Amino acid sequence: MAESLCSGIVASPRGEVGVGLAGRVRGSKVAFVESVPVTSYGGKSTFPSWTVALTDRKSRPLPRSLQAAPRQMTLSIGKAMRWWEKGLQPNMRETESAQDLADSLLNAGDKLVVVDFFSPGCGGCRALHPKIAQLAEKNPEVMFLQVNYEQHKSMCYSLHVHVLPFFRIYRGAQGRVSSFSCTNATINKLKDALAKHGPDRCSLGPTKGLEESELMALAANSDLDFTYNKKLDIVPITDAIMKEAATPRSPWLPLPAMATQLFTQGSENSLPSSGR
Repeated sequence: MAESLCSGIVASPRGEVGVGLAGRVRGSKVAFVESVPVTSYGGKSTFPSWTVALTDRKSRPLPRSLQAAPRQMTLSIGKAMRWWEKGLQPNMRETESAQDLADSLLNAGDKLVVVDFFSPGCGGCRALHPKIAQLAEKNPEVMFLQVNYEQHKSMCYSLHVHVLPFFRIYRGAQGRVSSFSCTNATINKLKDALAKHGPDRCSLGPTKGLEESELMALAANSDLDFTYNKKLDIVPITDAIMKEAATPRSPWLPLPAMATQLFTQGSENSLPSSGR
């Protein structure tokens, strides 16, 4: 019986030979053959009409086309581009901090700067972004700075930005020249501001950047790593004396007209003649 099992053939007591019937599984060493109930055997099979017989048949190798190639199966998932990163022009970039925003405005010189406040979850901001990218492409001399509201909520709060999308435009010594909110339907606001403040001009004086009140608000915000050193305005001594003398209840006596004229001319050589 053992030899019959090893050879894959099972003989019944009646002399018949039972061979496996459509029950063999490719790649396996187990096959099913039809069983005949025999009373001389000690027990019945656990299967109602089949017995299990071992075979020595070897499994066939899989075709090369179905064989796995570990070295060739490499899965690489690229980082999905976010909507505010699409269509960016060389003159567009996202600010990293409040200090970065303030420094960028100061270093822009006489260049027109558009600060775009947006939020990733703002539908109006997302719909407006392609048109802003088009305006940036048409105006390469204008700098576009993006401020992500979700990442810089504290900074936006100090700058009094409470509605999105929101824009602020700065220009050289003039500082902030325009501030407004616009949507995809009112994009002409931004176009008109670019046409009005975009032409080449020379600003007299240093670049102003953020307003002094805004700088002080950013410096007072404990959530921000921002420092602001207020620059003292240098006032000529003659102007200081004249201003102090003209102040009511000033300890200074009113200056005579001749002294006032001397200070106004600002020349040490403008002395009144002695009449000689």
